[in-house]
Parts: sequence; structure tokens; C-alpha cells
Amino acid sequence: MTSYPRRIVCLTEETTETLYLLGEGDRVVGISGYTVRPPEARQKPKVSSFLHARYEKIEALKPDLILAFSDLQADITTELVKRGYPVFTFNQRSVAEILQMIRVLAGIVGVPAKGEALAAQFERNLDAVAERAARRSWRPKVFFEEWYDPLISGIRWTEELVAIAGGDPVFPELAGAGLAKDRIVSSQQVIERAPDVIIGSWCGKPVRPERIAARPGWDVVPAVKNGRIYEVKSTYILQPGPAALTEGIAQIERIIGSLAE
Repeated sequence: MTSYPRRIVCLTEETTETLYLLGEGDRVVGISGYTVRPPEARQKPKVSSFLHARYEKIEALKPDLILAFSDLQADITTELVKRGYPVFTFNQRSVAEILQMIRVLAGIVGVPAKGEALAAQFERNLDAVAERAARRSWRPKVFFEEWYDPLISGIRWTEELVAIAGGDPVFPELAGAGLAKDRIVSSQQVIERAPDVIIGSWCGKPVRPERIAARPGWDVVPAVKNGRIYEVKSTYILQPGPAALTEGIAQIERIIGSLAE
């Protein structure tokens, strides 16, 4: 009898992707309906959205571990614990905490060496991005727009990735706020911070640059005047896991790097 979990339900995408990258994807028996990475995981039964779970479907899978993320899933995890399931809830909000999540998850499933190797690989990639950024002569001011109504500035890991890729977030004082409501900014505040670049990532919705550019008073914003409004899809940057540390930062680096050419 194994001493490590063999039937794991993941209620968010980042733990699913991490387990697959660790070579342990066969242990995943249920996933979030929002999961897109890796594509092969989409074949697994979908048992939840972000805020709701299908408890009967989870029960049918007979999981020996359920993985969740953040206070936003507290109601789901409370109910699952009441039903007798072992639940581990991660709450990573920074790049360092994402790397810690990878190492911790690898330990939980009994492959700590694989976790250390994977985290170290991501750290090397981030270091390489930072080294390339350090060679550029200009660090543009960047507004990372996590939502459009109300305007919400980027959560901590997105702002950290912007900085690693060579940009200066325009609301650095808000990055540490874990709750979206604490990162709400006004249109006037954005105008006053005068970002050179706007990167939008609206969860579940495509970013519309023309909508951003048409906001009253934003015609004076350098990013708008120079047509520097971009999108990084939420699946690549708003998932606090491998996607953000690979494809997410790669897209941010391409955006910022192109401005220096």
C-alpha cells in the first residue's frame, strides 16, 4: 500500500499542470472545468468551476487528496473536509510562493527531487529573462490591468514578472494586496501614473485595446498615444503556477523587448 496520494482531484489548473510536469499526471483523476494546460489533462473528468464543485462527481472518483487554491475556494474546501476528504489549499501570491508550491506539492506526492529540479529550472529561466532585461537601456512604466470595470491593477506575481522582464509597474504599492478589491484604481490615477505600456489580462474575456484607448482622458497616456496596448491571455498569466513562469513571462518579455528594438 502506497504512503502517497494516488487519486488526486485538482480544483484549479496550476496544480494539475505541475503534477503533469513532475511526471505524475496519472495521479490526477479530476480537474477544474477551466483547465487548459496541459491539453491532455482535459480528458479527465471535470468536477468544478472556480467557485463551485460537483460534490457527487468528486465522491465517485474516490480521491485520496484534493488540491485547492486560495480563500476564494474556502467554502468548497470546508464542505469537502466536512465530507471527510483530505484537502490541501495553496495560497501562493508571489513568484517565490509559486516556486514553493511546486516544491511542496512534489513533497506531498513523494517526488521531492523532481520538484526541486522543476523549480530550479523555472528559476534559471527567470534569471535569464532578468539578465536580458538588464542589458536594455530603457525600463518602460507598465500598467498591468487585471480587470476593466472596476479597474484592477495586477496581483503580486504579475507585477513581479513585469519587473523581471524589464518593466516598472506603475502601482507597486498595491502589488502585495491579495484581494482584488484592494487593488482597485481610478481612471485618473492611471492617467497620472502615465504608463508607457498597458498590458491587459481580463479573466475569461478578450482584451479590447480600442476600448481602453477610448476611455475619457486616456488620450494623454503615453501607452495610448503610442499604441502600446497589449494582451496576455489570463490562462498564461493569471494562473499562479508553471504557465505564468513560462509562457506568461515570455509574452511580457516579448512586449517589453520589442519596445527597445
